[in-house]
Amino acid sequence: MEQLAGHIEQALDGRVSESQIHCGELTLVVKPAELMPVMRVLRDNEAFRFDQLIDITGVDYAAYGQDEWITEQASATGFSRGVDGFTTGRLGLTGIYGVHEIKSNTGRRFAAVYHLLSVALNQRVRVRAFCEDDNFPMLDSITSIWSCADWFEREAFDLFGIIFDGHPDLRRILTDYGFVGHPFRKDFPLIGNVEVRYDEDRQRVVYEPVSIAPRVLVPRVIRKDNRYADWVSEENRDDA
Repeated sequence: MEQLAGHIEQALDGRVSESQIHCGELTLVVKPAELMPVMRVLRDNEAFRFDQLIDITGVDYAAYGQDEWITEQASATGFSRGVDGFTTGRLGLTGIYGVHEIKSNTGRRFAAVYHLLSVALNQRVRVRAFCEDDNFPMLDSITSIWSCADWFEREAFDLFGIIFDGHPDLRRILTDYGFVGHPFRKDFPLIGNVEVRYDEDRQRVVYEPVSIAPRVLVPRVIRKDNRYADWVSEENRDDA
């Protein structure tokens, strides 16, 4: 991996902002303007030959490394953003019901991650590109390099709201055409904004406000089982 990283950095001539090896995998971070040239080199250079695009995924780095699902702070009556569409829990994020501008604690909120494979050389690399504008995240489409990026980029657009400039048909692929928001963003309420049902009287699908009632998300299970008891009686020990 270190040798591959050195060859890639040398071939790309300063176009790699960061590189790291973790768990035997190489990750490269490139600037949005360098994404297309870097991808072409990784595909066409005979020393790399990353001819197969495995996957593209979006990442939302808002509140990166913070956890709102802390059971020590949960109460029997409290609930978090999982059931409250008007807030987003202890993280302090605000979505479509509040302030729209959300700052990332890492300085860069949205990124697209590309997984590449060289079948001939049996080597892999991961490329990450951060969007420059959090309010309008956009990257160049790589469909002209790998045609299979078509659906991958549509999925990242649908779920994270990342725009891929130059995509031939950028539209939703998993959610409905009239869906509001992007469900994998961290400011998106987990109960959603609307619910869908089929109305027999109107004979069509209708959209209505979410009717989910608040509930406790932390499971509280009481097991009457000696395996979970702090002590075992002498009688039970003898029986065992």
